[in-house]
Amino acid sequence: MGEWIKIKAADGFELDAWRDGPRDARHSIVLGMEIFGVNGHIRYACAQFAQAGYAVVAPALLDRAERNLQLGYSQEDLQHGFALRAQVPQAATVLDLQAARAALDASRVGVIGYCWGGRTAWWAATRSNTFAACIAWYGGGIAADKDEQPRCPVQMHFGEHDHSIPLSDVEAIRAAQPDVDIYVYPGAHHGFGCEERPTFDQASYDLAQERSLAFFERHLV
Repeated sequence: MGEWIKIKAADGFELDAWRDGPRDARHSIVLGMEIFGVNGHIRYACAQFAQAGYAVVAPALLDRAERNLQLGYSQEDLQHGFALRAQVPQAATVLDLQAARAALDASRVGVIGYCWGGRTAWWAATRSNTFAACIAWYGGGIAADKDEQPRCPVQMHFGEHDHSIPLSDVEAIRAAQPDVDIYVYPGAHHGFGCEERPTFDQASYDLAQERSLAFFERHLV
């Protein structure tokens, strides 16, 4: 059963985080949230990894703009999340991910993120030496940072019909990062891994989760 904890970033900022998984976990990961807060979906995603034997910490990456954020997926919620995201500097987000990593008692820690969290996971891989492996699910905005160089192995997952991440962006990332494992899921839309969205796709989720677990198994040893 998960629980809320407090973590502190290197600049002294204290934020909430959701922790789940066994204390004697085989592997440990930081999980980057969407722009909707550490809501029910993000806690559910943590629980899936916890059931697989992982220790997971999901930091509340928008605490610097608004605390106790748990949004849904309406258009109003989307605009609220966008407005908050714009208030948080990218460098601060990386500090918060590093603080979550420090809360995990493991020598090698992975990072995974969904939507905006996918982009923050990419920043964690390219702008720090903190993580041993990185996975991004439908990471919006990664194309803008495609020329940054990751410092650990990276895997990415995209939907073929993502309304916010066109396939041209995916191909631009692939061209800039030939060593990154990139998967595109036929017929899948943005948020295909979120059970609370109408775009949830069970088959694509199952395959992406299987690939994610296998990737971490390879690189977090």
